[in-house]
Amino acid sequence: MKKFLLGDEAIAQGALDAGLSGVYAYPGTPSTEITEYIQLSKDAQKRGVHSRWSTNEKTAMEQALGMSYMGKRAMVCMKHVGLNVCADPFVNSGMTGVNGGVVVLVADDPSMHSSQDEQDSRFYAKFAMIPCFEPSSQQQAYDMMAQAFDYSESVHLPVLMRVTTRMAHSRAVVNVTETPRSENEINYNAEAKDWVLLPVVARRKNDIVTAQQKDLIRDSETCDDNIYIDGKDHSMGIVASGIAFNYLGECFPEGCPFPVLKITRYPLPSALLKRLQNENEKVMVLEEGQPFIEDILRGIGNEKILGKMDGTLPRTGELTPDIVKKAFGQPSEEYYSKCDDVVGRPPALCQGCGHRDVYAALNKVLEDYPQARVFGDIGCYTLGYLPPFKAIHSCVDMGASIGMAKGAADAGQWPAVAVIGDSTFTHSGMTGLLDAINENADITVIISDNLATAMTGGQDSAGLNKYEAIVRGLGLCPEHLKVVVPLPKNMPEITRIIKEEIDYHGTSVIIPRRECIQTLQRHLKEQKKKEEEK
Repeated sequence: MKKFLLGDEAIAQGALDAGLSGVYAYPGTPSTEITEYIQLSKDAQKRGVHSRWSTNEKTAMEQALGMSYMGKRAMVCMKHVGLNVCADPFVNSGMTGVNGGVVVLVADDPSMHSSQDEQDSRFYAKFAMIPCFEPSSQQQAYDMMAQAFDYSESVHLPVLMRVTTRMAHSRAVVNVTETPRSENEINYNAEAKDWVLLPVVARRKNDIVTAQQKDLIRDSETCDDNIYIDGKDHSMGIVASGIAFNYLGECFPEGCPFPVLKITRYPLPSALLKRLQNENEKVMVLEEGQPFIEDILRGIGNEKILGKMDGTLPRTGELTPDIVKKAFGQPSEEYYSKCDDVVGRPPALCQGCGHRDVYAALNKVLEDYPQARVFGDIGCYTLGYLPPFKAIHSCVDMGASIGMAKGAADAGQWPAVAVIGDSTFTHSGMTGLLDAINENADITVIISDNLATAMTGGQDSAGLNKYEAIVRGLGLCPEHLKVVVPLPKNMPEITRIIKEEIDYHGTSVIIPRRECIQTLQRHLKEQKKKEEEK
């Protein structure tokens, strides 16, 4: 059976057909569509596959481990910076091992289309000493899900599967099985004592996992996914991984004249890499992201290695067929270059967005406080940095705004204001607010609640309709918890409340609440459709 699928959708379908029992994720471009596909799958609904969004990536990883320990197959999905959030359970899962298979799907974002950095997740796999798979096509992404779950269960380790933006968000025809694998039954076959990482257990497990690395390397050298393709011209050998292997094919549609080692599984196959180096005068490395393979091959000052570190390929941004052609000295017609006829249009908050009214009110109040500092966070409202608002002074990572505002207040800054969204607050902002409340830090926190995880498509927010209760539960003085409706007609009330809470020298929270204009329009259409059907 054939389906026309995004890379993300191929991964999701592959996981379902491999006997998935649960997907755990927090929305993050370019990985979001994986979980959404499973949520909409009638087969997944019929089977009862878990697919509700988690509060953050750390809780997602921990829940997937819990499902795995019971013998069932689980997948965790996130974008690359989400792997930082779940690093603690992710790295330690290499020590505890797994029972049912666990695939940690991470979508990296070279060129930072919607991200803070170009972090390469392969380094995490090496650091945690777990295997990593990197498909080069939608078909391989689909096929590798079953392989990854099988391999996870055979070596009792989680498997990190890494894709990049172009793989996640491009479409291709995928051959899909008509006989999906059944889900695992609950079993108690694993050694549960391995899951308790007291030092006495962790030391023993560390020895086991470290010794296991030679077996993982052997498997990567003998598997069908890491392929050595010989060529006639040995003036150069090529290492190509992920989608870069496709770009190589576009450079040589009649077949590459150079020997090629296609890398799809890690740890790197040492013997195959040595063969490529020994049999060729030079080696070029084609890989998306940071020079992970190249750095390992190069060592110190190895002039036989060409790639990102010597300037043959750009060190930052995505690869394109044009860039790869230039590396081979081929003419490039710049099919993928930017069109000068199209005027650049920076992103902006939607017309009718409640965040606009929040920033308009905040800017109005802060005219009286020229030394004010506003600490922002990750979400649609980060666009408040851009004109016309120019309202925030920092944005580092999910949930950082409150902690940064507190730190600034500790340094003597006043006023210090934190702006954070509803979903980001429950993701990783609550602990920062607890610290502020415990010390009654002199900060004003604005939780801009648009009733959705709006930036990634309007998914449900984990704390929907619970924010006042959460803030009170953290111990905030009720007199300094205010809720407002961000509309132009309410501007006098909103500005008055913001000024009052800034002038209060302690921790205060303001919750402007109005539904995201995009999700509101979608809900109105759905409601109209239901009424018409009646």
